[in-house]
Amino acid sequence: MAKQAGKGVREFRPYVTRSIPVGANIVCADNSGAKILEVINVPRIHTRSSRLAAGAVGDYCNVVVKKGPAELRKQVYGAVIIRQKYAVRRLNGVRVCFEDNAAVLITPEGETKGTDIKGPVAAEASEKWPRVANLASTVI
Repeated sequence: MAKQAGKGVREFRPYVTRSIPVGANIVCADNSGAKILEVINVPRIHTRSSRLAAGAVGDYCNVVVKKGPAELRKQVYGAVIIRQKYAVRRLNGVRVCFEDNAAVLITPEGETKGTDIKGPVAAEASEKWPRVANLASTVI
């Protein structure tokens, strides 16, 4: 079969339910100083008309710092979601859920802003973002 124009080879990624919509307040799990983040955009997520875009574990999203130092607030940053409350089903049949929704701030180059991550990191996020996996104390 011929390759369709404009279609590249896609990596295999199991379906993860998107449970963190635009407007959600989530915990910042790194030591950058930010405490609470608000999701304002989830790029590269195409959804149905008039449905809020939502992110899942391992997704990149744009956030605003809601609680934290004055120099971090009222600016748009990139973040990677590392935990979600809603259960994630893995290929071996195990369902994993965390007790909070959390993300870490990252720079445009893909480096993390902080130097330490508090709490566990989902394996789905660590596979996609190796810099996050390096800082993680626990990968579940």
